[in-house]
Amino acid sequence: MRYGEWVEVRRDADTGVAELVLDRVPAMNAVSTAMARGIAEACAALAAAPAREVRAVVLSSTHERAFCVGADLKERNALSDAELGRQRPLARAAYTGVLTLPVPVIAAVHGYALGGGFELALSCDLIVADPTAVVGLPEVTVGVIPGGGGTQLLPRRVGAARAAELVFTGRRVAAQEALSLGLIDRLTGEGEDRTEALALASRIAANSPLGLRAAKRALRSGFGLDLPTGLEVEDAAWRTVAFSGDRAEGVAAFNEKRTPDWPGE
Repeated sequence: MRYGEWVEVRRDADTGVAELVLDRVPAMNAVSTAMARGIAEACAALAAAPAREVRAVVLSSTHERAFCVGADLKERNALSDAELGRQRPLARAAYTGVLTLPVPVIAAVHGYALGGGFELALSCDLIVADPTAVVGLPEVTVGVIPGGGGTQLLPRRVGAARAAELVFTGRRVAAQEALSLGLIDRLTGEGEDRTEALALASRIAANSPLGLRAAKRALRSGFGLDLPTGLEVEDAAWRTVAFSGDRAEGVAAFNEKRTPDWPGE
């Protein structure tokens, strides 16, 4: 199913893996107003899907040389200040849509992932990249700051000082250094980022749909809290699954030495 002209969602009913595909090839997936709207709408549809049907999401690109080059600066150049202000909520909705997906999300990155493109990847739980990947947040070089979550997500990934150096310089980071800095999580062979991301998503999706959502909620909500408060967040998430059909099926399948058939409820 397509959401606007440049965003596609593919769903595998057998595995529960959905793929959110950036498909604005002529512009190297630069995020225009229309594309931002499509991303937000696609994410809303995925978030609303039953837990059993969507268990993990891969964010990928059809462009051979780019994941996403960030905001559409050609469009931005033609906007008045008032128009840019009106566009801002639409842009935020795209990044927030990816960030708040209730299931594990994996970015499959090759080529350029810059500015808002890298922020889309940072909004995912895991980033798989191939050796052609080049990532960075160069917004200060064009007079703005990362506005798709970069100033908040990057320090949570790599620490405050390292994030400051990357944001203040706006420099681009190649794949091998990105791996060593923790900007990406797994480096594949060339051209294998999507394949490996889908394989990882399938492995994740084999687990309890409710368990995955609760685990993500606990990880995201508890991060940065003091330990006692974080443990309360974890307990609350545990209680959402402890008395569920998924828990009953998981325990039964373990004792019967069979693969669980998760009800997702």
